[in-house]
Amino acid sequence: MKKWGFLLLVLLSLGITVVNKTEFFNDQVEIKHYEPNHKLDESGASESTQLLEIKEELVYQGNLLLVNNDCPIHEESIKSDVVKLFEHHELTEGYDLLDREILLSEEVANEFSEMIKVAEEEGVRHFSINSGYRDFNEQNLLFQTMGSDLALPAGHSEHNLGLSLDVGSTLMKMSEAPEGKWIEKNAWKYGFILRYPKDKTHVTGIQYEPWHIRYVGLPHSAIIQEKNLALEEYMDYLKDEKTISATVNGEEYTVTYYPISGNTTIRIPRNRKYEISGNNMDGVIVTEYES
Repeated sequence: MKKWGFLLLVLLSLGITVVNKTEFFNDQVEIKHYEPNHKLDESGASESTQLLEIKEELVYQGNLLLVNNDCPIHEESIKSDVVKLFEHHELTEGYDLLDREILLSEEVANEFSEMIKVAEEEGVRHFSINSGYRDFNEQNLLFQTMGSDLALPAGHSEHNLGLSLDVGSTLMKMSEAPEGKWIEKNAWKYGFILRYPKDKTHVTGIQYEPWHIRYVGLPHSAIIQEKNLALEEYMDYLKDEKTISATVNGEEYTVTYYPISGNTTIRIPRNRKYEISGNNMDGVIVTEYES
């Protein structure tokens, strides 16, 4: 018996399962309205939560910021980890760059790189990044050159955040390419959303762009995919629900929206990990998870 076969037999006998994320990713996303039931002490905290003061500027920081014609970017919104991709070869394996000057958040580039590795395993391997982060001057020049039908003014484009990128295929247009079809079907599993879907132009005000993806992270990308929401609609959904729970690929998340006016105190978990992001309008979103 070959060594690998013997090793696999040993692992199975010990009850250890060898899992390939691509093959076993659970496409089912379970979402529930959630009513927290925390018994508070005199300080407002509880056994499972503690209090945290949120400064108003946090409303304009994080991966869930809504940016459009009505919600401009603030200076503190721009990702601080923007890098030149050409100088980071570990981030660009498996895809091409349109030019050597493309910039992107390092966090987002890492997630994109991991996603492309999975696509390559499935036989889809002709990706390129055609655009990433743009500063206001570059965005303004693009707006003046292309006009309002094809570009957004400086400060109103997601490209000014560092969280969005334009993905291309080296074979053909993304609307027809296997790469475009793969992105539309699978990107949500890795924290990305198709920001301007074909059926949401009336919501986003932007024409269908099969090449423009935006990083929001899990579980948000999964909820957006499951409920077929544009990012604008997702922000409204969280405001309406206040708190929801979501199970994505076996991981349980709790997502809570808090309105923020000035410096505000909110409750955060004591025994769970959490992330906080502003919505770029009027509040923050706390995402709790175990691992």
